[in-house]
Amino acid sequence: MKIAALQLSTLPMSEAKLDYYFRICKQKEVEVVLLSEYALNSFFKELESMPLSMIKEQSNHKIEVLKKLCADYDLHVIAPIVNIKGEFCYKCNAHFSAKSVHFFDQQFLINYKHWNEEKFFANAVSKYVLPIFLHNGIRFGIVSGYELHFDTVWMEVMKKNVDVVLTPTSSTFDSAHRWEELLKMRAMLNNVYILRANRVGSYKEDETWQFYGKSSLISPFGEVELTLGDKEEMLVATIEKESLAEARKLWGWKKQVSKRESV
Repeated sequence: MKIAALQLSTLPMSEAKLDYYFRICKQKEVEVVLLSEYALNSFFKELESMPLSMIKEQSNHKIEVLKKLCADYDLHVIAPIVNIKGEFCYKCNAHFSAKSVHFFDQQFLINYKHWNEEKFFANAVSKYVLPIFLHNGIRFGIVSGYELHFDTVWMEVMKKNVDVVLTPTSSTFDSAHRWEELLKMRAMLNNVYILRANRVGSYKEDETWQFYGKSSLISPFGEVELTLGDKEEMLVATIEKESLAEARKLWGWKKQVSKRESV
């Protein structure tokens, strides 16, 4: 199966850019597309000072655009978006397809002093549930960038027999090497593909926050198969079930876990 990662900065209200990339996806027989964080909405630090009505307009318009384009091109698209319910904002990942859209609230949120999503968004604190979907025999799990750090998440990835983890991020500063090592380690220990779509562009405050891209596909053996640069572009990759089976047979992590769960 062919899948793609789109590394973007915040998109304009026009559907032209997404239409351009989705047309290419259709030509290349891509079936699943992952968008980077804060591509449909303004970056978080900008959202903090935006009126709720403006955030709502931005989100609702992008939702309608993606519904239309997914129907036009018969794509499955995973896209982080701010979902408005009443007077509150929720940070979500949306799964768009030709016939439906489903929203999954992000369950671990950044809570640092300089970047406090947990304080801004109204997402509930509850037992972790991994969002998954099955498409043409491949089981996909949706794990937001910050969630990638928690072992609880990866226990569910293994239990749910996930084949491909889709990870949208908005990583910045000097974290590129750390992120690559983290992705390689998680992919190998769980024998899954990880597709990461990272944001590009910048945000100016007291200092410039530069989003560096480097979206990538990590193999079930923990190796970087493909990676992008630091500008807007798209990664197209092939997922091979044979590689998944080979890695799992070679390392046998899941068998070891299953033995102990049955005792």
